[in-house]
Amino acid sequence: MRKISNVFYITIGLIIVAVGYGVIAADSFAAVTSSIKSFISSSFGWYYMLLLSLLLVLSLFAIFSPAGKIRLGKDDDRPSFSTITWIAMLFSAGMGIGLVFYGAAEPLSHYAINPPTAEPNTDAAFKEAMRYTFFHWGFHVWAMYGIVALSLAYFQFRKGEPGLISATLKPIFGKKMEGPLGVLIDVLAVFATAFGVATSLGFGAVQINAGLNYLFGFTIGFTSQLIIIVVVTILFIMSAWSGLSKGIKYLSNTNLLLALALLGFVLILGPTLLIFDIFTDTLGGYLANLVSMSFRTAPLNAGHREWMDSWTIFYWAWWISWAPFVSMFIARVSKGRTIREFMVVVMLAPTLLSAIWFSAFGTAAINIQKEGIADLAKSSTELTIFEMFHTMPMSFIISVFAVILIASFFITSADSATFVLGMQSTYGSLTPPNSVKIIWGVIQSTIAIILLSVNGLTALQNTIIIAALPFSFIMLLMVISLIKALKGERPKRKLKVRE
Repeated sequence: MRKISNVFYITIGLIIVAVGYGVIAADSFAAVTSSIKSFISSSFGWYYMLLLSLLLVLSLFAIFSPAGKIRLGKDDDRPSFSTITWIAMLFSAGMGIGLVFYGAAEPLSHYAINPPTAEPNTDAAFKEAMRYTFFHWGFHVWAMYGIVALSLAYFQFRKGEPGLISATLKPIFGKKMEGPLGVLIDVLAVFATAFGVATSLGFGAVQINAGLNYLFGFTIGFTSQLIIIVVVTILFIMSAWSGLSKGIKYLSNTNLLLALALLGFVLILGPTLLIFDIFTDTLGGYLANLVSMSFRTAPLNAGHREWMDSWTIFYWAWWISWAPFVSMFIARVSKGRTIREFMVVVMLAPTLLSAIWFSAFGTAAINIQKEGIADLAKSSTELTIFEMFHTMPMSFIISVFAVILIASFFITSADSATFVLGMQSTYGSLTPPNSVKIIWGVIQSTIAIILLSVNGLTALQNTIIIAALPFSFIMLLMVISLIKALKGERPKRKLKVRE
């Protein structure tokens, strides 16, 4: 019987305290977390910009250095999953429901509501909107996930360490990582994962509710969202019970097929030529402006800085808060890959898929707004995509596809998270017991339900972004630890890694 670690009990205690505060004193919880989040955004924006840019540079170094030949496992280990299934798993865990939620809404917001620098509803705003959407979902995000996942996979599969964040820091802290300090680090990772996924479940339920309202007239409200979460919880617990090689594998492949089908609908029924032109032009603009966007903090323009805090800095903190979950899952399914193969695919495949996705959905939404076909800018975020479909042929069928895809992403994210949370609370076990996974699944759903009932999802989102700051320092230590460990490979493998 695999033992449950202290991380499990400590984290659940903290969750009870945080959720209790959010329920008993909802206004206070929202005000306090909003204030702290604003302070972090304004005071540490420069730090987040530098951090993710550093991780992007390190990712490129990992690809092109001789260390790229090192295998994540023993030298004779080979991947457990096909490349397509592996990419589907990366895509589902790392982006998933967010692509559907923001696919049309984010580019439209940058174009018509609040552009980064251009005037709203102009051609300049159109280009800028797409470029910054690519930026927020592109190389920086996946470089960060990749480096954290690389560290976890390297120590877990090559060095035989348990699958814990704390275990990656042993080259720096040694045996201290097996004591209270290690527990503290793992508790932070589990706390961020549990709340991050609970927030995603809440937003997913809201969008499924919006889609069912649009399609079938289902009432929008807490009761409908409660039913949605309960149904999805039963489904993802069934999937979690079947294990990594069955439930999550099949769900991830299904997600990719459904996403490609929905993308195909929009490409064919939307402004096809304009979508491909915008994709090509924006990809070039994104690459050409990558360095300037990576270091932009707008220190002398209050309006531009406010936009940065609301979007770019928010995203960077949000992605960091998701790193323990996403990176751990990526590491778990990547055994047997070389460092070079791992980093190339992790950075390139999801970035390109996201760029094509936002080009299609963003261009279609902006074109509808620009041509005056409908005023999508007035729609709520969760309804934007359905209002966009309403202007297209076969709108009912496309909307049904979208709801199914959201639900499938919903189930996969929760399923993957229960697996990771199970690992983290059973001393890094690669096959956590079903009982522990089910407990975590119920806890995640309960958090989402409770906070939806008191409109506390925004405050919860603030809490996760606050938790991202201390975890960002842990990420830096993980990088130092990984570099130190890779240097130890040189005498044995005769690697000439430049100092």
